[in-house]
Amino acid sequence: TVVLDNGGSTIKAGIVRPGHEDDDGFSLFPNAVVRSKGDKATYVGHQIGRCKDYSSLHYRLPFEKGYLVDWDAQKAVWDGLFSSEVLSVNAPGSSLLITEPYFNLHTIQDIYDQFVFEEYEFHSYHRCTPAALIPYGQLFAVQGMQMPECSLIVDSGFSFTHVVPIINHQIQWHAVKRLDVGGKLLTNQLKEVVSYRQWNMMDETYIVNHVKESCCYVSTQFLTDLETCRSKPKRNEIVMEYLLPNYAVNRGGGIRKPDAEVTSADQILVMENERFTIPELLFRPDDIGLEQSGLPGTIAASISLLPHDLHGMFWANIGLIGGNTKLPGFRERLTTELRSLAPVDYDIQIYCAEDPTTEAYRSALAFVQSPDFSDRLVTRAEYLESGANAIRRKFGHWQLGDNSKGGEKSKAGSAVREAEPQLNKKPSRSRFRATTSGSSRRR
Repeated sequence: TVVLDNGGSTIKAGIVRPGHEDDDGFSLFPNAVVRSKGDKATYVGHQIGRCKDYSSLHYRLPFEKGYLVDWDAQKAVWDGLFSSEVLSVNAPGSSLLITEPYFNLHTIQDIYDQFVFEEYEFHSYHRCTPAALIPYGQLFAVQGMQMPECSLIVDSGFSFTHVVPIINHQIQWHAVKRLDVGGKLLTNQLKEVVSYRQWNMMDETYIVNHVKESCCYVSTQFLTDLETCRSKPKRNEIVMEYLLPNYAVNRGGGIRKPDAEVTSADQILVMENERFTIPELLFRPDDIGLEQSGLPGTIAASISLLPHDLHGMFWANIGLIGGNTKLPGFRERLTTELRSLAPVDYDIQIYCAEDPTTEAYRSALAFVQSPDFSDRLVTRAEYLESGANAIRRKFGHWQLGDNSKGGEKSKAGSAVREAEPQLNKKPSRSRFRATTSGSSRRR
């Protein structure tokens, strides 16, 4: 079985063979076709590691605003992935598990199906969102406790940040919320700020993204840090110097060490309040004119749309995935702000994976080895016989094609009603807390 977490920024892929618990040939590389001005060469997906000059890279991304729209670029990346250079996939004898964006359009889903069964001729496949895989993984695993029946996944990725509530492995689509802030917006904002204040880096997407990942953090005391930078500019503990790469001598960029010698040819990027004001957009998107509440308010709004007696379980089982959640201080800041929004008698627990970028992929490996996986597959024979109808019968959770809002709400409501009676009578750790806190509140 080929496992493919097809993200807007990076691809995470590997092969699970029968009788083996671990994946074979795990690969992680940018999901893009890149043109290097320095090398005067084009690199597709896995070939980007061969690039010698990362300055002024031109990216051709298959994903635009969260949806897969450039299928020529995507096919080029997939061709390289399935080739003998990376995974060496025998498609007609393999199954495929692939992730798709949230609220994916039916027309785009149909193209997914055509590529899988008509272009590559896979034997069978399953398509789902990254958050749908998380309950199968170890994100919420606590020794001596059973896995929670209700959880809230915060997926902060390349294009957007989604808040996804799940009840018994079923996404509650009527309560899914989207925040239009992702890693791409943060990188672009940092490019503009740095280009205005110091060096012109509007064409240096790769370098600025590395600066963001190396230097930025989420401040737990934003106003205090801002005042520190204002009162002691460039002479405070927040200032960090980033040594820009010099590809003429084949030296990459990185944080400057205190004892490192600097020559006249070296260029230094001074990171001060940019370190924490850029990630602040996840919590205050109105700073750049986005008329949306921040991530804590989005989480609270999502939970408010769920059954009231289950609220405590969702507050107590919040999971973080996606590259933006790796920023230092992210979890602590989110916990602090959620505490002020949640009812006082509810417990707040936030779970973060060791590597949030690959957590969906690791959960997909567990899902492939679970007994449920074989029942979720659609075979090529079923597709050739019934077309898209066969696929929508098994995959069709999100009904975007329904024009009537009332019909959409009724479907969402019925999904909640169907999910509620399936809860086990034996309470999980979070449900027990929610029940006791709710009873104390009634008294």
